[in-house]
Amino acid sequence: MSTTVSKLDELKTDAWSGGKSPFAVEYGKLMMWFFLLSDAFTFSAFLIYYGAQRFSKISWPDPDVVFQSIPGIADHGFPLVFVGIMTFILIMSSVTMVLAVEAGHRNSKKEVVWWMVATIIGGMMFLGCQALEWSHLHHEGYWWGSFPASYTGVDTVGALQFANLFFTITGFHGFHVFTGVVINIIILLMVIGNVFQKSGSYLMVEKVGLYWHFVDLVWVFVFTFFYLV
Repeated sequence: MSTTVSKLDELKTDAWSGGKSPFAVEYGKLMMWFFLLSDAFTFSAFLIYYGAQRFSKISWPDPDVVFQSIPGIADHGFPLVFVGIMTFILIMSSVTMVLAVEAGHRNSKKEVVWWMVATIIGGMMFLGCQALEWSHLHHEGYWWGSFPASYTGVDTVGALQFANLFFTITGFHGFHVFTGVVINIIILLMVIGNVFQKSGSYLMVEKVGLYWHFVDLVWVFVFTFFYLV
């Protein structure tokens, strides 16, 4: 007795039939790219709104005046020096992350551990610098809904928008850096525990690396919008 198989029940063997990735990309990595794309939309919305406010106001705080201190060392006279140091630290942490991923491709556990430790230290240093900057600006009178009374020559609405958006956007980015540091610590513990050595793949390190590079790239735009424009 012959059985008839409907078209829907036939075994599919083409590239789009499921069971394998059409683009030969691992599922977790593809999902990370989707997440980063959605997160990019969020940051873009923040920065576009900042740009709209910046260029619709008669006056706007001068970054060289607002960010001219080195917290704990000098209160003025060094415009953008401290944020330059912060940026350098974050970019170098991205370099160490690249080296960790490359070491993972060679299954070199020891190198992965050391480079990930360096990345985590870089992330913590960046967060520490950001905390110092926030503390210093708050001491000067900048905060959500407020700016220094001594700051003259700037439209009040523009100054308030600058303060609100600065702490909101840099805080949102700082949260991403903090999250990345926590995830990196978890992955580091897994590396030390031979989880990836046993599975024969350090692909998870590469996935975390994608997130870390995204955070670094976003900072370049935040740096440009707030500190240079």
